[in-house]
Amino acid sequence: MKNIGVIGYSGNTESTPIREIAELCLKLGQELGKRYTVFTGGRNGVMELVSKGVKSVGGFCVGILPWEGEDANEFNDLVVKTGLDFQMRSFVLVKSVDAVVSIGGEIGTALEILASYANGKPVILLRGTGGWTDRIATVLIDGKYLDNRKLSEVYQAWSVDEVIDILDSILR
Repeated sequence: MKNIGVIGYSGNTESTPIREIAELCLKLGQELGKRYTVFTGGRNGVMELVSKGVKSVGGFCVGILPWEGEDANEFNDLVVKTGLDFQMRSFVLVKSVDAVVSIGGEIGTALEILASYANGKPVILLRGTGGWTDRIATVLIDGKYLDNRKLSEVYQAWSVDEVIDILDSILR
């Protein structure tokens, strides 16, 4: 089974902008959970909502946590307490997956997008979710690369169905 990482906003699931994309995150988690093992940062926000979606369909979700992992969300099936800071934890997540889906996000998400690309992992930007997921799309070379080395393609999707179609096509 393939491993898919989901990255994005952290924070209270009732706060803006997370609550505005909550249903999208739940649906993404459900669809990914039917097909893949899902990896997240294991905490709150997008991570919690996606994990909840995965769990609701009997999928398996791995939370890769910073520090000692005391703030893991309840929907993780496996919690990896890395003992690392947030940035270094992100590299563990990226190295553990076959592709990454990005939803919104602040600077930590930007770092994870760049780390994924640098490690040759395909990235799917779920557009219309704000944050770095939408911002980074404006700098893509030829609409799909982060630099001239063209290490890995950055895909753009506008719906959960498009994300699944892209994953199906690149992970055969």
